[in-house]
Parts: sequence; C-alpha cells; structure tokens
Amino acid sequence: MSATDFARARSTDAKLQREQSILTAARSLGIERGIREVTLTDIAAAIGMHKSALLRYFETREQIYLTLTALEWQDWGPALCNALNALAPVTTQKAADTLAQTLVARPFFCDLLAHVPLNLERHVSLDAVREFKLVTHSEVDKIIGTLRTLFPGLSRPQALDVVATATSMAGAQWQMANPGEETAALYRSDPRLAHAIVEVGPRLSRVLGALLTGFLQTAN
Repeated sequence: MSATDFARARSTDAKLQREQSILTAARSLGIERGIREVTLTDIAAAIGMHKSALLRYFETREQIYLTLTALEWQDWGPALCNALNALAPVTTQKAADTLAQTLVARPFFCDLLAHVPLNLERHVSLDAVREFKLVTHSEVDKIIGTLRTLFPGLSRPQALDVVATATSMAGAQWQMANPGEETAALYRSDPRLAHAIVEVGPRLSRVLGALLTGFLQTAN
C-alpha cells in the first residue's frame, strides 16, 4: 500500500485498517530483528507510510509495542487457562511446566515482556498505560482464578506472585538466552562461559515448580 493510499483513507474502517497494518508490520519486524532494533521509521517504511503520518495513529513507537503486548496477553491468558484446566492429574510441577511451556512457545511475547517496564510504559501517555494495565489485570485475574481452582490452598497474593514471577522471568531469561549471534558463539566456544548459556523453559519450570510447591506447603 502506498503513502497516497493512506492519505486518502478517511473512514473509521480505513483508520482501523491503518492501525492494523501498523501493528502487523511492527510485529513482523519485532519477530525478525528483536524489539530493541526496530525504529518508528522502520515500521513506517514497511507499510509505505511517512513517519509523521504514522504518528496520527500511535503516539510513539512504544505505544505500538505496548498495544501488541496487550494483544499477546489476550492470546496467552486463555491459552494458559485452557492448558491448565486440561491437566490430569494436577500437580504443581505440571502446572509449572505448563506456565513455562506456554510462555516459551511465544518468544515475541517474552521479548515484549522484558521491554514493558524498561521503556514501553515510560514513553507513552498515562491513558495508554491505563488501557494496557486494564487489559493485563483482566488476564491476570483469570489466570489467578484458574490456579486457585486447581490449587485451593493457594492464596490470591500467592497466585499473583506465581504469575508475576513467570512473566518477569520469561522476559528477563529470554533476553539472556538471546544475546546475539556473536556473543552466543563466544559462550559456546569457551567452557568457562557455559553458565551464560540459558535454557529458558527448564529454568522457568524449576523455579515455578519450587515456588508453587513451597506456597502450598506453607498453607498446610
């Protein structure tokens, strides 16, 4: 689509299509390069739109990626709850594995999770932050409800700690596991640097399993 096509579109539907085009381009670039490497100019160029025109739809690059993070939460939340409810038998380790596996299966989401507190929320309006937090609150609330149904001894603050640990660790560990090709090659080349090679899923499963088990033991 050309810049002229964008300039001529004026209807509500056309505006929504523009926003979706921007989000789609930003998502593709983020997956390809990593969030930190994508600029507003890159996103605008990907859809044949001038950067100044793009700013009519999103206030900053960070708002684009914050919007995408909210959409990823809305995808992960129901998928996680469905997977947890399908567990048989239900054990703390199986629940931990499910939390870890559903996050690791979404590397773009993990990348976004690391950037939300570092910069995405810091370069948008308060209205944008509020809108984002309301989405995440809704999804977290559903996950907490599912965890407490499966594990009645789990308090609400404890269930919230599990979700917060899962998502914050997934974001941080994903960054550590993806340091760039040259750095990753360095880690692999020297046995003394083996500790820097991170396997996100197994580590996340171990930590979340221990956390859930510990919480339930203190409840008894």
